[in-house]
Amino acid sequence: MSEAETDTKIITGSNDESFKDTISIVNKEGGRKWIYPKKPVGRFYKARTILSVFLLAFMFGAPWIKIDGHPFMLFNIIERRFILFGTVFTPQDFYLFGLVMIFAFVTLFLVTAVYGRLFCGWLCPQTIFLEMVFRKIEYFIEGDYIRQKTLNASPWDLKKIFKKFSKYGIFFIISFLIANTFLAYIIGIDELLKIISEPVSAHLSGFISITVFTIFFYWIFAWFREQACILVCPYGRLQSVLLDKNSIVIAYDKIRGEPRGKVKDKQKDNLGDCIDCKLCVNVCPTGIDIRNGTQLECVNCTACIDACDSIMDKVGRPRGLIRFDSMESIEKRTGFKWTSRLTGYTSVLSVLLIVIIFLFSIRSEIDINILRTPGMLFQNQQDNKVSNMYNIKISNKTYDEKKIDLKIKESYGEIKLIGNDIILKPLEIREGSMLILLPKEIIKLTNTPVSIEVFSDGEKVDELKTNFLGPQNLNKQK
Repeated sequence: MSEAETDTKIITGSNDESFKDTISIVNKEGGRKWIYPKKPVGRFYKARTILSVFLLAFMFGAPWIKIDGHPFMLFNIIERRFILFGTVFTPQDFYLFGLVMIFAFVTLFLVTAVYGRLFCGWLCPQTIFLEMVFRKIEYFIEGDYIRQKTLNASPWDLKKIFKKFSKYGIFFIISFLIANTFLAYIIGIDELLKIISEPVSAHLSGFISITVFTIFFYWIFAWFREQACILVCPYGRLQSVLLDKNSIVIAYDKIRGEPRGKVKDKQKDNLGDCIDCKLCVNVCPTGIDIRNGTQLECVNCTACIDACDSIMDKVGRPRGLIRFDSMESIEKRTGFKWTSRLTGYTSVLSVLLIVIIFLFSIRSEIDINILRTPGMLFQNQQDNKVSNMYNIKISNKTYDEKKIDLKIKESYGEIKLIGNDIILKPLEIREGSMLILLPKEIIKLTNTPVSIEVFSDGEKVDELKTNFLGPQNLNKQK
């Protein structure tokens, strides 16, 4: 074998690339391959556990948090009411809500382009619940992966029945809690408590919703599991366009690790640090071999890093055979590089952030639209005045009752509401009509510009401009 061929083999590792022909959760017969990951132990797993505790506490606790008696977080799709960190988003604010979502997606893309699929392993609710809640319960009741395999292969006896019944019973209870919490984000905690405390017949739709959500979450975490990340979630497939050789991912150092060999063979020449213990494969929650390179199934959970570091400690080798690094850095031993693509993502992100901050700064608590009623001409009124009819739509974005007054900025005009005074209840949207009256002598144009001042409880909150349609013959006046 030539020196060039040897170098190529060191970089690429094993010549067997059959792993590209299938995915880790499919066996040779085409059926599902059940994943039994070994319980991880290490500094990254400990850090993920601590972070998960805070994220779970926030997720379960946020629906109970209120500001001035109102929800801190609410995603009421049915009534089109959204509250983020105490800020109310009404249908008139959907453009802001959309911008926030776009900003979140662009941020996710930027983070992925720089740091890989970090969101999946550390922040994604699917991973957090599966790895930090359900698998921990599974480890506690059934033991580590070898005991789980043995238990599943053993005949049904009292011990197996007790363990399976206990595990799946706890799974169902947790799924029920998740379902209730999920529903609380949609309808609010007060409405949820009514559904729980009052008879089922009084809240049949709510009871059905809780039941459906419970069964869905139970199915996801008890059976579907990692398939949600591999088969359903589109984010993993975005890696192919978001990642490049400069992206920091969980990577195996092939140059240092290849060729592989057992500890007893380390005296031989040209052997790398990898002892082929396969512990990195055993701990992987999606069943891949990270030594084959970055793959669709990898969720950056860092379990393989902790496993490999523990082995390196035992055999007296430096840590970091599997580590956070870029392929460019591993192959060329260079540091992180800032690319033009990262500059583009960052620029778009910065512009979006500036736009969002600006729009939030000018956002009014009262949203009002005034449009001249289509198809309506001017009307002659008493006292030598002309009137136009307008449609008005006013939205109260606060939890306080608001009294709205409308006035013509120019002193010569007046506004007459059709109906009662405008007093808006909290989060109320009201539609109505009004007349604007102007003296004939001041109308010089067919379309006369008019400024309308909007007052909320005596305080000016907005100023709108519209056009007033006047008599055609007045255009000839000098």
